[in-house]
Amino acid sequence: MNVMNDIMQGKWAELKDQVRVQWVNLTEEDMTQLTGEPEQLSSLLQQRYGFGKEQAELEINNWLTTRTA
Repeated sequence: MNVMNDIMQGKWAELKDQVRVQWVNLTEEDMTQLTGEPEQLSSLLQQRYGFGKEQAELEINNWLTTRTA
């Protein structure tokens, strides 16, 4: 997730609101804890949606690809 890591961290201020829209099960508390690290988001998606690690990373990558294309 290296390239996606850079994109997410670099554009976190822009993407943060979109993350909440995309994954509505994330709480306000979750959002305050997120700092733009894909690993953090992946962990929260695993907890809130029951995704496995690979599925969570795939969801993030697919979502980021549509945002940065």
